[in-house]
Amino acid sequence: MIRDGRLPEAIAEAAQVLRAGGLVAFPTETVYGLGADAGSDAAVAGIFAAKGRPSDHPLIVHVAAGARGTEALAHFARPLPAFAQKLVRAFWPGPLTLIVERQPGVGAAAAGGQDTIGLRCPAHPVAQALLAACAEQGVLGVAGPSANRFGRVSPTTALHVQQEFGDTLLVVDGGPCEVGIESTIVDCSRGAPVLLRPGAITRTQIEAAGGEPLRDKDSLGAPDPRASGTLEAHYAPSAKVRLMDAKALQAGLDVLGANAANMAVWSRTVLNSRSQRLLQRRMPDDASAAAQQLFAVLRAFDAEGVKLIWVETPPPGPEWEGVRDRLTRAAAS
Repeated sequence: MIRDGRLPEAIAEAAQVLRAGGLVAFPTETVYGLGADAGSDAAVAGIFAAKGRPSDHPLIVHVAAGARGTEALAHFARPLPAFAQKLVRAFWPGPLTLIVERQPGVGAAAAGGQDTIGLRCPAHPVAQALLAACAEQGVLGVAGPSANRFGRVSPTTALHVQQEFGDTLLVVDGGPCEVGIESTIVDCSRGAPVLLRPGAITRTQIEAAGGEPLRDKDSLGAPDPRASGTLEAHYAPSAKVRLMDAKALQAGLDVLGANAANMAVWSRTVLNSRSQRLLQRRMPDDASAAAQQLFAVLRAFDAEGVKLIWVETPPPGPEWEGVRDRLTRAAAS
């Protein structure tokens, strides 16, 4: 059931469900999340069961802004290192997740059993209204992985969530997500910042705000903490995804000719095909616009029943890193 997140009664209903240990889907600026009380291991177990997600694959805990967020940080995390505090001041609320040392005895299920935990303060006004209402009822953090079956394409509208889980799940509708890909993840638990997952906030911005370079994860001599969305194969539609440059795309279409069918192409380059059965969509030249459309495009192609999706490889540069990451993982599935 979809509820309008602009209505106070919808926020109140969702907060009550979460307080009672239930699941609620809610919007963020990145993607829609499947939420549960992060302080309740039993409630969090419901997320893993609904998604079909391994229980050792950690979740991101969403916290409110302002004083409630400060309280939540102290509740879930040990004191933050200086560079992590700078990132909080620069980018929260916003699409940045920090992996930090976890307070003992708190949020173990959400952390996948690790001594670290991922925390984020989302910028979406509906998410913030919900998190504030939850905090008033003693729920200081809402664990919220993407509201889809494990490994599949993330949802960027309330309808996407309903298509995944049916009409029994309460979905708070906040409109289409503005960012469209999941948050940037920075590990702050090992004494130096490490980029674990790229996103809308680029490594250049992180280094400028944190006052030190991002370290290579292999240089710290310790394994990365497990984090959401970092599996090699992830974000995959039902159709097979292939990444190619424009020249290879055009060559492939030339070979297939009028026989190109049951397939789709998403490219920045205008391509020619003799087939009337080929689905083509134009990828924006702007990285932010491409990110906002990415998951919706993959879902739309799946809805058309295509078996193969050809995508033009995104260009180099830090602003495209998040899009490249999601498409590379989708193609690996």
